[in-house]
Amino acid sequence: MVANKLKKGDTIGIISPSHILDEKEDLEMVNKAVKMMEQQGFKIKKGKYSFCDETGYGTTAQHKAEDINNMFADKDIKAIFSITGGNNCLSTFDYINWKIIKQNPKIFCGFSDTTSLVNEINEQTGLVTYSGPSFKSIASGETDYRFKAVIDRFVNGKNNLFYDEDLDEIKVIRSGKATGKLVGGNLSLTTDLISGNYKIDFKDKILLLEDLVWESPAEKVSHDLYRIKQNGIFDQISGIWVGNYEGEIPLEKILLDTIDDIRFDKPIIKSENFGHAEKKIVIPIGVEAEIDTNQNIKIQILEKFLK
Repeated sequence: MVANKLKKGDTIGIISPSHILDEKEDLEMVNKAVKMMEQQGFKIKKGKYSFCDETGYGTTAQHKAEDINNMFADKDIKAIFSITGGNNCLSTFDYINWKIIKQNPKIFCGFSDTTSLVNEINEQTGLVTYSGPSFKSIASGETDYRFKAVIDRFVNGKNNLFYDEDLDEIKVIRSGKATGKLVGGNLSLTTDLISGNYKIDFKDKILLLEDLVWESPAEKVSHDLYRIKQNGIFDQISGIWVGNYEGEIPLEKILLDTIDDIRFDKPIIKSENFGHAEKKIVIPIGVEAEIDTNQNIKIQILEKFLK
């Protein structure tokens, strides 16, 4: 199930399912992003509880979910962005009306902590969602890379996962060819979805992995990768796409350390254009893609992701 592309005059909803913004600089970035999108002809609608702090660490899980449900139910809203990352997005799951989302397919985009929601919406409803810039970060980069990626994906419907400037950065960690639906994103949050009431299906998927080093140093990355291994996920997936991780020890090294005692003859590639990085492309979650390390472009989308 896919949403419609954005067109001028459409309304974009912005919500805070993870963290509220309480710093002046962050609020300035949100206002800048609003202006950038308005200049493209879009209207912006803020969630009722997007900037509320009822608990001392944000609004309640119920109110976060209320904003999510209302944005999907609102016929005027054509796309929804998480304003920022943070923590605790998973707390909303018990209160989300999955039926409303399924009946009102629309673009939903976020990254970092929102990885859990991006993947869970796809799991529960079949709606293609997006790992991409938070709304704030559209305007917070040193270049217009993120803004261009958003417009190219959601307005122009371009299916590129790389710009020409990115191609030299793609590394082959392990050769091979594989197809599968894209799943994952932030490693810490993806790990939360391997078990429990809200576990997602990893079978025959291409797994995306990235993380933020100051929240997940090498030993934490190792911990999460071993949890994935111990739950048999590496046996189920068809390939791995590693994104940005700015630790002294590369994420791909920790990954290879983790799987060196099991048979893993599936392709692994790495690029710097998704994750907690200046470059942040928009990646559709739940669409079929192909890794082929013999090609110049190592991974490509194979199916429709917008109408």
